[in-house]
Amino acid sequence: MVSPSVVGCGETAFSLLRSPPPPPPPSPSPSPSLASLSSLRSSASVTGSPPSPSRIHLGRSIERGGLHPKPPRKPFRPAIACSGDYASWNPAAESPARALRRVLELPGIHQGPACFDALSAKLVERAGFDYCFTSGFSISAARLGLPDTGLISYGEMVDQGQQITSAVSIPVIGDADNGYGNAMNVKRTVKGYIKAGFAGLLLEDQVSPKACGHTRDRKVVSREEAVMRIKAALDARKESGSDIVIIARTDSRQAISLGESLWRSRAFADAGADVLFIDALASKEEMKAFCEISPSVPKMANMLEGGGKTPILNPLELEEIGYKLVAYPLSLIRVSIRAMQDSLAAIKGGRIPPPGSMPSFEDMKEILGFNTYYEEEKRYATPTTSQLPSRGVSTEYSTSQRTQEDTEQRSQVLQAPIVEVINPTYYGTESSRGPFSGLWSRILRIKITGRDGLERLDLRIPAGLLDNITNIVPAIAGVNIKELLDDASAEVGGKLLLDFKDTMGDRIQIFLE
Repeated sequence: MVSPSVVGCGETAFSLLRSPPPPPPPSPSPSPSLASLSSLRSSASVTGSPPSPSRIHLGRSIERGGLHPKPPRKPFRPAIACSGDYASWNPAAESPARALRRVLELPGIHQGPACFDALSAKLVERAGFDYCFTSGFSISAARLGLPDTGLISYGEMVDQGQQITSAVSIPVIGDADNGYGNAMNVKRTVKGYIKAGFAGLLLEDQVSPKACGHTRDRKVVSREEAVMRIKAALDARKESGSDIVIIARTDSRQAISLGESLWRSRAFADAGADVLFIDALASKEEMKAFCEISPSVPKMANMLEGGGKTPILNPLELEEIGYKLVAYPLSLIRVSIRAMQDSLAAIKGGRIPPPGSMPSFEDMKEILGFNTYYEEEKRYATPTTSQLPSRGVSTEYSTSQRTQEDTEQRSQVLQAPIVEVINPTYYGTESSRGPFSGLWSRILRIKITGRDGLERLDLRIPAGLLDNITNIVPAIAGVNIKELLDDASAEVGGKLLLDFKDTMGDRIQIFLE
């Protein structure tokens, strides 16, 4: 039976009777072997029919009422962990594959964004997701700048995968395309992906060269060869002593028919695939028909953002249909492309991207691990290195401390008067006499309004720092700001010095206040 119970993770969780328990602490119950996987599938925690306690895992559990858990077909003893327990597990204590299987054993549906390099994988992990996919489409785009039409090789994919898995502690599911050849190639691919640190892999039944999902001209191999690929993958897993999760994908829905894709999915399940996936199902009804076959095997959905053949459903709807995993293959690569296009357009138009569209430099250092590096570096300091100026330290007050330390260090190193350092870039001081004697008490206001009417920039700098203006607004390079200041230096109150539109149609205004 399945009953709700309160566990020590600060929320209500569902206690499922199944095996094995999540360590620690150790349980007298034996850990499941590969041979016991089929019995695990019969548990309510991995059934393909509507998953029993209704939860969506976004890295945090979200309660949803209305659905009642179904009892498992066979009784198991240990209780399943909630997502809070999962977050406290030590990834180093178990294999990536085992970590992914724990995700599959958790109740609810589990969302997995698709990354394409180490940085995007880090961002997925920092966002709180329990696992992620790699996208062959996105890797081909980011690494080669080419379409996903079979041009990228096994070697390039496994190399990219190794960089991704090394950058994160969450399990990663790799896109293995069609195995890059016959059954023997499939075995080599599986073993290579295991060595690269993948927790699972997607293996499809397309011919070579393959085509990207949801695109035209997709063709599949025969039924016999498709099933043999899955058997070869399972043999390679056994020979490697691994428990990597095999996700069997068929593209036969678009290449042949819905009936053919359902037949192949059943055959993949019978062969021993851990998860089933039909790409490019065309309706909600087709998705329901898919989830009704081989109910003990988890199903995967693919929400191709903006333009795919499969309806975009929210996680609750997908869970009700019977899905266990859901991939979002193109979100990260698409927003990255648009952000770079917008930034390049801004630079070409003579300005920098709006500050709000970019993380701060401190945020960048935190994301990339600079602070962690500096902290760990201190452990290996020698008398020689300890005499060097200290770089940043990672604490909860690290930002303010580093700023203060950097300021103190600069004041010690730069012994010359500050006026000598900035002499080339300013015009006069408050105590000097001449037409610019009062400029250090005046402020330049730089305002940029986009052609859409939204404010892009509004900042103020001392009027004496003229060179800094072109660093901020390259579009005014060549304008004689000194002459404009000369005309306005004797005036009291504010004055508009410049007002024009750049090549992007944005309005640039400079005021002397």
